[in-house]
Amino acid sequence: MNDSGTFWLPEAASTVAAEVDGLFYFVYWASAIIFVGVVAAMIYLAYKYRRRDPNDRPEPVEESRLLEISWIVVPTILVLLVFTWGFQTFVTLQTAPPNAYQIQGQAYSYGWNFEYPEGAQTTDELYLPADRPVQVRLSSREGDVLHSFYLPQFRVKQDVLPNRYTSVWFEATEPGTYELFCTEYCGVGHSQMLGEVNVLPADEFDEWVAEAGINEDELSLVELGELQYQRNGCQGCHSLDGSAMAGPTFQGLYASERAFADASSVEADENYLRESIIEPDAKVVEGYGSGIMPSFAHLSERDVTALVEFIKEQQ
Repeated sequence: MNDSGTFWLPEAASTVAAEVDGLFYFVYWASAIIFVGVVAAMIYLAYKYRRRDPNDRPEPVEESRLLEISWIVVPTILVLLVFTWGFQTFVTLQTAPPNAYQIQGQAYSYGWNFEYPEGAQTTDELYLPADRPVQVRLSSREGDVLHSFYLPQFRVKQDVLPNRYTSVWFEATEPGTYELFCTEYCGVGHSQMLGEVNVLPADEFDEWVAEAGINEDELSLVELGELQYQRNGCQGCHSLDGSAMAGPTFQGLYASERAFADASSVEADENYLRESIIEPDAKVVEGYGSGIMPSFAHLSERDVTALVEFIKEQQ
């Protein structure tokens, strides 16, 4: 297989990719050979035993013990071979090396957050060191839905569940930029739940992770609010430019008159914004459904206030 990718598979960029690709192509070529053999046999037999004359009567067909044993033994061997190979690959993919670098990953509708042991945090971007095993411990935000963490170039895929940890490990072999997808349909923004994986040489990664930490105590409320807007996935449902999304835009939201599904209305002051963050279904804006936005009651008071101040700035 060419490491730059093939018609069927993208570039292979991890240590486990070759093993996964080997199994894929074994199944592919075995299936192709069997398919061609079966179709060829059908064509040959249809031609050989075609009815040449209206008076033709077929002769009784005698059983072939060799043929019957063959079509039992050969598929059994193939199935056992694929099972053994697949199980060994599964064990490899599920057993992270003890020295793997640990990253915490959280999925939400519709994005990804990652936290590194040194304290750095990123949104929709995953930074990795090359030639070093990495384990990502994954969960979906409480009250959210199922997602799936998929890195096609690394040949790894793992379901991400609310209120439960799953994990996936891999070792990137080539520095570069790769794609991260959610492959579990999770709502209207599923197609936008994309991420970027940046694999850096070991020394560059060490420099990046040392500089990427953010001291939130030094940020202004508006700066912290922008960080929370990205970190908590608000951009997946609330635009800043007035464009329509799953939730109301933040542009011009503050101090505007809000009409609700129960025919009531209120001015969007600080108390309304705070309530909408903590209890999003308390007042549902007309034209939008309830039960879509999860509660962010877990945020600290400063984080909630920062989000409110950030929204107030979007005029």
